[in-house]
Amino acid sequence: MVTNSAQLDQVFGALADPTRRAILARLAEGEANVGQLAAPFEMSRPAISKHLRVLERAGLVRRNADGRISRCRLDAGPMREAAEWVETYRRYWEDQLEALARYLEGESTPHEPHDEEDDE
Repeated sequence: MVTNSAQLDQVFGALADPTRRAILARLAEGEANVGQLAAPFEMSRPAISKHLRVLERAGLVRRNADGRISRCRLDAGPMREAAEWVETYRRYWEDQLEALARYLEGESTPHEPHDEEDDE
């Protein structure tokens, strides 16, 4: 898997904020203008625009100007790359935990009682 580290950093940075995750969840339902995206939040439109710029830099949102209205849509491609990166480590930790479970299962089997008479 080849991933652009700077792009991955931007995606994870964008996903780190709950407001931006909520915006992405809304855009997963379909296109929306900035006003529609701002409606559920108690923040100014410039603050929402700032969040949208972060999402755009990460490649997660595309904006199209339609006159005075900016329409936004989700571009999930960068999230897929981030998910693939996370998947690599999920497999690693699953392998580690399975090895630990095998080890512990081997340790938990009853041992034969040690008879001191056999040692003489």
